[in-house]
Amino acid sequence: MSETATPEQGAEIDDQSKRDFLFISTAAVGAVGTAIAAWPFIDQMNPAADTLALSTTEVSLEPIEEGQSITVVWRGKPVFIRHRTAEEIADAVAVQANDLIDPQTDADRVQKPEWLIMVGVCTHLGCIPLGNKAGESRGDFGGWFCPCHGSHYDTSGRIRKGPAPKNLPVPEYSFLSDLKVKIG
Repeated sequence: MSETATPEQGAEIDDQSKRDFLFISTAAVGAVGTAIAAWPFIDQMNPAADTLALSTTEVSLEPIEEGQSITVVWRGKPVFIRHRTAEEIADAVAVQANDLIDPQTDADRVQKPEWLIMVGVCTHLGCIPLGNKAGESRGDFGGWFCPCHGSHYDTSGRIRKGPAPKNLPVPEYSFLSDLKVKIG
């Protein structure tokens, strides 16, 4: 005897597949609806237009003489721009990367050897290191010194001594001309 499907069994199969389709359709529409409802909340977390406008800073390097530094503000943080002397460059290049707490060569930190650009926030607890201005301590390595906990940075902004775990960070920047730089 062969088994044949009765009309009741065929209806059961059709009802099951219709039910599966309805469940999947309902779930898909629910997911899309949730995404549409959540988008305004997610989008409001993006930076405001005025914040994005402050995301870059252009600085003229013309008034900075060799051996001088200036501090500019970028994204609410101090950025040190130093016009390094030949001696400072030679000192920075002479350091072996494997002797450093956070190994990084001077060439990895600068685009042009005479210009050092870095965020002036100590990587230990966020203090602002002193240095390279008249009357300020330059630490044991001729660069920057954070008096809060004693971190010493060299002429390339690399941590050499103290509790700071990392070098002073180098922001994204590009030279627009020989004497103009865009940070950010």
